[in-house]
Amino acid sequence: MTSSLLVELLTEELPPKALRHLGYAFADALVADLRADGFAPADGAFTVYATPRRLGVLVRDAAAKSPDRPDLAKGPSVKAGLGADGKPTGALLGFAKKRGVPVEKLERIHDGKQEVFASREVVAGSPLETNLDLKVADALRKASNHLRAMRWGDHDEAFVRPVHGLVMLHGDRVVPGKVLGQESGRGTRGHRFMGRSTIEIPRADDYEGLLEREGKVIVNFELRARKIREDLAAAAGGASIAADDALYDEVTALVEWPAVYEGHFEKAFLEVPQECLMLTMRQNQKYFPLVDGQGKLLNRFLIVSNMAVAHPHQIVRGNERVLRARLADAKFFYDQDRRASLESRLPGLANVVFHNKLGSQLERVARIEQLAGLIALKLGADETLARRAAHLCKTDLLTGMVGEFPELQGIMGMHYARHDGEPEIVAAAIEAHYHPRFAGDALPEDRIGACVALADKLDTLVGLFGIGQQPTGDKDPFGLRRQALGVVRILVEQGLPLPLSDLAAAAFAVYPLGVVGDARAEVEAFILERLRGYLRDAGYSANEVESVLCMRPVRLDLVPQQLAAVRAFADLPEAESLAAANKRVANILKQAAAKGESFQNAEAKMLKEPGERALFDALRTASLQATPRFERGDFTGYLKTFAVLKTPVDAFFDTVMVMVDDSALRQNRLALLADLRQAMNRVADLSKLAA
Repeated sequence: MTSSLLVELLTEELPPKALRHLGYAFADALVADLRADGFAPADGAFTVYATPRRLGVLVRDAAAKSPDRPDLAKGPSVKAGLGADGKPTGALLGFAKKRGVPVEKLERIHDGKQEVFASREVVAGSPLETNLDLKVADALRKASNHLRAMRWGDHDEAFVRPVHGLVMLHGDRVVPGKVLGQESGRGTRGHRFMGRSTIEIPRADDYEGLLEREGKVIVNFELRARKIREDLAAAAGGASIAADDALYDEVTALVEWPAVYEGHFEKAFLEVPQECLMLTMRQNQKYFPLVDGQGKLLNRFLIVSNMAVAHPHQIVRGNERVLRARLADAKFFYDQDRRASLESRLPGLANVVFHNKLGSQLERVARIEQLAGLIALKLGADETLARRAAHLCKTDLLTGMVGEFPELQGIMGMHYARHDGEPEIVAAAIEAHYHPRFAGDALPEDRIGACVALADKLDTLVGLFGIGQQPTGDKDPFGLRRQALGVVRILVEQGLPLPLSDLAAAAFAVYPLGVVGDARAEVEAFILERLRGYLRDAGYSANEVESVLCMRPVRLDLVPQQLAAVRAFADLPEAESLAAANKRVANILKQAAAKGESFQNAEAKMLKEPGERALFDALRTASLQATPRFERGDFTGYLKTFAVLKTPVDAFFDTVMVMVDDSALRQNRLALLADLRQAMNRVADLSKLAA
């Protein structure tokens, strides 16, 4: 018999930022366990429930008893189980006794290596109540293992929050069990103020509707989230809501019966940079700021309350009063900060430690300033502006606003630089030098911002690698993977013609002698590894990426063009044969080099066989046509030019013996293959396409 299975854990308020993940992780772990033991169909449906005070899951078509299952036990081999006289040995008799089966009833099967004795029997399924509570406890442990657990009362059990109730219903039947000190039952709780305090659930399938009608709880996280989004959009009118998915999820995790109300604040607060106002609304109060069509903040905001009332005046006034105090603090910091220029704050950075082995932020700013100027020179950008932006880029760390809201570093520097009368390009670069802050974030929009951003990220990378603080495994306390990916994205997406080795060398050079070790090779390899992941995420195959990166490209901005050329080449009908030939050539040359063979450029006068003369002539003709294309950056045209070599390459390997006894002839043929490989693989190692 199958019925819906409901499991609900009643708790005190769960951590809102973790609720969505916690709910899904618990449901996924429990359902996987039930499926593994045959209590739930492999493709059966289930619904996840999560509110501030509960976790739950409804599993459709759950069985009251797991299915019977065959059990195959392997015993001794036939050779070990039978003596020379054909009679059972002690090993076979012991196995038969253990399985409770006469020797003559044992089967003989082949286990892939030898013939063995085996016993088959059917193991009866177990009822759901046998270990459902253990499965629930195990799923809760797996779901919460990344969160700090607590103990409560005199209980020995521990969980993210104290537990006050447990529901385990299979159809209309309570499944007995005990989890985290709570005996299972059918009683749950409604909304703390608006619903019934205790609700008896007749059947598992009644749960969601019953809680909504009588408990005033929308228990389904996704339905609650959808309602919040729809109600917010309706309340916003023609304005746009300035919020990300994380805020929507967090607010969904804070309410059981959402109601949206509109609040206002004084327009005078709009004099403060809107980033400050929006941050305090979203981060501190969980409000939803509203902006107009130009992205300008309005003095309206939306509140998602856990109380739906006919006259919400008091709720709105209370929230407005709280927000007014927060905005007043922001305005105070903003007004106070502007009394001192960014330039005047610079000496104070000497008291801010960047790293105990790498010095203060003031010392770091000096390095970034020097490096940004060097990068600007290489790019033909204004060195003076780049150095000025770098000179001021960290000074807002000493402002009251950034002290209160660290997320605003760079942003406040930009606003204060404008107030100080700095050039707009300098102000913009101060904000942009932190970009990209996260995956998918915007890049600096101009060259000055890119110069300072690269200098900042490279200084961090070479400094920490230079003192042996590179990431290990999944640990990256200094965010170096993010910094390296930022370097990759700026170079590639902005098409900056800067050799990676030159950047790494310059970044190490600005450190005083003896502060850091020479880890240029490690830094370059680390950045290239981030490039590998970046390109795979962009849709290129592992072989395509490896064909280019194994060449250790000098300029990362050219890599996408090289990959596009590789992909275009791979689409040619000749590509498969030429890639395989390249792999064969690489192997021949590698083996020859291991034997001490030396080979330089092939000489025409040494060519004897028609096959090698034809390849020599075809290669020379193709190279003459291809070289100008390579020099002007037409990598696709360069590779396609060599498609004509398929026939002479095939003919060469069909008719010419490379490793002949005549050393001069052998070396000339090896030289011809080396010339072929060098010419065809200037863009990418085509042999990797045959991997």
